Amino acid sequence: MKVMLVNGSPNKEGCTYTALTEVAKTLNQEGIETEMFWIGNKPISGCIACRKCRTTGRCAIDDVVNEFRDIAEDADGFIFGTPVHYAAPSGNMTSFMDRLFYTDHGNADKMFYLKPAACVIAARRAGTTATYDQMNKYFGLHQMPIISARYWNMVHGAKPEDVYEDKEGLYNMRVLARNMAFFLKCKQVALQHGVKLPEREAPVFTNFVR
Repeated sequence: MKVMLVNGSPNKEGCTYTALTEVAKTLNQEGIETEMFWIGNKPISGCIACRKCRTTGRCAIDDVVNEFRDIAEDADGFIFGTPVHYAAPSGNMTSFMDRLFYTDHGNADKMFYLKPAACVIAARRAGTTATYDQMNKYFGLHQMPIISARYWNMVHGAKPEDVYEDKEGLYNMRVLARNMAFFLKCKQVALQHGVKLPEREAPVFTNFVR
């Protein structure tokens, strides 16, 4: 089993990376393979609503979003990490998430459906809970079981050295990892014993203005 960890910080080895590394280390101890993916620090365009992904399964803007899709479809779980910028995910991470999840939404959610997910938030001081809420909405829309820790999945610090001093934050990263590993193992056993995935109905869409 494998969990993909996405680093949405413009700093490749900053506070977000430090938190994700703690998660990865504990997942590995639990027998779960991990892979870290950095979205980089080059500008990432937002969704342009061309809807070409509905027919191709890929974003028309061929950049890091498609690069991630190419390697992530076989993952069993996902953890998306982001720093806090103005009480929200980083601008690049927001564009990345918008386009990534939109490309999957019109394709039977084949990459994300019923795969567990979690977010990890890094901040100097505040804005973490607002960012946490925004990130979790992607998972809820795609029928992804949301994995939690004992507290919100966040660490504090202005630099990696500060994060190492956030003992409670790192503790929660380990709890999150163990909970993710437990869910993945339970899902694997269930499928091996003939428990089928839920029956899926065709989606129903209605508009508020008729």
